[in-house]
Amino acid sequence: MAVLNKRNFILLGHAQSGKTSLAESLLYFCKATSRKGSVSDGTTVSDYSFDEIERRSSINLSLLFCDYKGNRIQIVDAPGYADFYGEVIQGIRAVDGVVLVVDVSSGVEVGTECAWQILEENNLPCVIFISKTDKEASDVPKVLEDIRNTLSKKAFFIDNADNPELIEAVAESDDKLLEKFLESGSLSPEEVRSALTQAVIKRNIFPVVAGSAQAGKGLSELLEAVIKYFPDPQSRLKLTAADPAKPDIRKEVVLTAEAPFSAFVFKNISDPYVGQLTLLRVFSGTLASNTGFYNVNKKIRERIGTIFNLQGKEQRSTDAASCGDIVAIAKLKETEVGDSLSNDKEQFLYDPLAFPEAAISASVKPHSREDEEKISDALHKLAAEDPTFTVRHDPQTKELLISGMGDLHLTVMVTRLKKRFNVNVDLGTPKVSYKETITKVLKVQGKFKRQSGGRGQYGDCWIEVQPLERGKGLEFVDKIVGGAIPRNFIPSVEKGVRQAVSEGAVAGYPVDDLRVTLVDGSYHDVDSSDMAFQKAGSMALRKAVSDAGPVLLEPIMDADITIPEDFLGAISGDVNSRRGRVMGMDVKGRNQIVKAQIPLSEMFKYANDLRSITGGRGSYIMRFSHYEEVPHKVAQPIITQYQSSRKHEEE
Repeated sequence: MAVLNKRNFILLGHAQSGKTSLAESLLYFCKATSRKGSVSDGTTVSDYSFDEIERRSSINLSLLFCDYKGNRIQIVDAPGYADFYGEVIQGIRAVDGVVLVVDVSSGVEVGTECAWQILEENNLPCVIFISKTDKEASDVPKVLEDIRNTLSKKAFFIDNADNPELIEAVAESDDKLLEKFLESGSLSPEEVRSALTQAVIKRNIFPVVAGSAQAGKGLSELLEAVIKYFPDPQSRLKLTAADPAKPDIRKEVVLTAEAPFSAFVFKNISDPYVGQLTLLRVFSGTLASNTGFYNVNKKIRERIGTIFNLQGKEQRSTDAASCGDIVAIAKLKETEVGDSLSNDKEQFLYDPLAFPEAAISASVKPHSREDEEKISDALHKLAAEDPTFTVRHDPQTKELLISGMGDLHLTVMVTRLKKRFNVNVDLGTPKVSYKETITKVLKVQGKFKRQSGGRGQYGDCWIEVQPLERGKGLEFVDKIVGGAIPRNFIPSVEKGVRQAVSEGAVAGYPVDDLRVTLVDGSYHDVDSSDMAFQKAGSMALRKAVSDAGPVLLEPIMDADITIPEDFLGAISGDVNSRRGRVMGMDVKGRNQIVKAQIPLSEMFKYANDLRSITGGRGSYIMRFSHYEEVPHKVAQPIITQYQSSRKHEEE
């Protein structure tokens, strides 16, 4: 059967709402597969990785395709858990429409609302599928009412062209129809039907279909709605991209197969047999296998081999990809997620992907030296596949830290380390990067004198220390006059001071925010040396920190906490309980944003606590703000533990 047209969409919804089962049934219904797999048996086409089969839920997005009545339907099956939200962000950039799946037993859930928000942000048309209607006591009208109250009043079963609300929504999508509707108060059924597609594309109407993947009900109705009401890739709303030569200028992309080639890389997949697969959406033009493209971001030309259509983990080669296709290419050397691809002459730079910041971090410690040798490469490969998973080394605490969207996210990554790369690690809570500083002005002497036969060692310096405001760091000032210390030894004193600030007197943390002024000293013509003055500077600094009112500092974070308004009181109270303070409020759509400052030590488990407080409806981003003095009650256990460990080491 010849493929005449194209449609593509992403399946979104709350976890366990039936997205993967629906995808599996659509493939079987369209005869793209010879048997219908099940999530419980781990036999679906889209959930094929070992961790998805074990957990019986989607973790990664999967690409699928089928043909229906001369139309090539491309499907992106995306996970529903918030921990894997990055997969949704990637997948939604590849499609022209959304099928939002709502479980008839549960109605609109947290994941449904999150999915709705992202499709609104991307201005995509949506068909809503009420799933699992074969269950006993299914109440479809009640779920539709829930959808209309929570998501949009413009959600309709579109089989009734006489519905007055439907007619009004259709009229709003076309100026001429709106004028007629305002004059006559009605439109003919033919006018309503012919204008429905534009109404859906413009998001004035959200068609609703009810059915059951398990029983095979509603599948043809859903496919018909996708074909009728979603745009083909050449009819989607206007698409623009930046001109690399003039970044401030946006230019419109001509959405045809004959136009200059342009595409966007939205994801990488690591395949055990072919290596890295690069997934891209072609927006215009055509790309043939065994040719090449120009990478606009990297400013290089890259050769390609075979182009693949993906059916889950199966790769099917194709001669070319054109406007609207979502395909994979293996073994690209330079191209990465977020890159824009074009030809040399006509270049388009698409907007980059914007991922949320990591919500939770953990330290990782390899079990053995063998694991330690392999861990860096393994973590790098995992981070390349998932931009919401990050790896960094904390230079102060000397820990290797991994960060992600939640506990489940990090657990999955640790499991992949073990099963895919044979690397075993222990997870721990990261250490806080405390600092120390002083609170008094003080003048002290550091004198290093050693005589053991022959040439001795002699260095003598007086320094004055004074506290500085937060964030000023360490300042070293030379005020030596009259040659009390020869000029060539002054850098040695400074070197000794800077070495000594790496370990404070209170709890062993780096000393910061102080001015050290070298004011006096003495030297010996024979015994003075660079090393002796380094020792003298170090001794002076340590004594000064011990005697100048040392205190512990902790990092304070700016947190933007996004929640429904109902939880404002609970979140404000929780912020206070974490020694934090609310700095202000903002509004984002239906949600409130609480702007707060909270100590980092109180935030390591916040992702889970926030979900618990808000029933999964809250999210937050966090970034460093400044350092503040740790309250005595909080600081004392930290200081006691450090001093106890030092005493134990000395014994």
